[in-house]
Amino acid sequence: MTIMVAFFSARAQKVMHIAATAMGTSTQLGRVVSVDLRINEFSTAEDQKVLLGVFAEKGSEGLANALEKMNAKGRIAVTGTLGYDVNYIREFKMPDGSRRIRFVTDRAIRFAEAWHSTRSMDYQLSLGEVILTTSKDKNTGTLMPAALLRINKEGEIEIENYQNPWKLSNIRIFD
Repeated sequence: MTIMVAFFSARAQKVMHIAATAMGTSTQLGRVVSVDLRINEFSTAEDQKVLLGVFAEKGSEGLANALEKMNAKGRIAVTGTLGYDVNYIREFKMPDGSRRIRFVTDRAIRFAEAWHSTRSMDYQLSLGEVILTTSKDKNTGTLMPAALLRINKEGEIEIENYQNPWKLSNIRIFD
C-alpha cells in the first residue's frame, strides 16, 4: 500500500499549459498557426548530460534516436496535426525573474515524407524556446519544426532549419 501512495504522489505534478500563435517568417511569411505545448514534468540535468554525450558521439541522428527512447515529458500540437510527444524539456530561471523553457524532441515523420524519402528526412528534430517574462505581454518564443544540429569548427552547437523558424507570439500560460 505504501508503494502505491508514493507512486501516485510522485506523479501528481502540476501540468503547465502554454498556448501561442506561431507566425511564419521569410518563405512562410503570412502563415499563422496555433501551438499548444503541455508540460507534464521537466527533464533533469542527468537527461541533459546523456543527450549531450550522445550528440557529441553520434551527432543529430544519434540525438534523435536517444530522444525517441526517452519517456515523454509533455506534448506539442500545431493546428492541423494530432501532435506528438516532447521528450526533453528544461526550465531555466533567469536573474531578471523570467523563465526560459527549451524543448527538443524527435520529429514526427509523415508517411508521404518517408515514402518519397524527401530531403526533409535529414531534419529529424523539432525544437523551440519560450521566454516567459514577468510582464505577460512581453513573452516571446521560437519554434523550429524541422531542424538538424551539428558542431561547427569552433566547437559550438549550430542549428540548421529545414525551412525557417516560426516566431511565437500571444503566448499564454495556464498553470
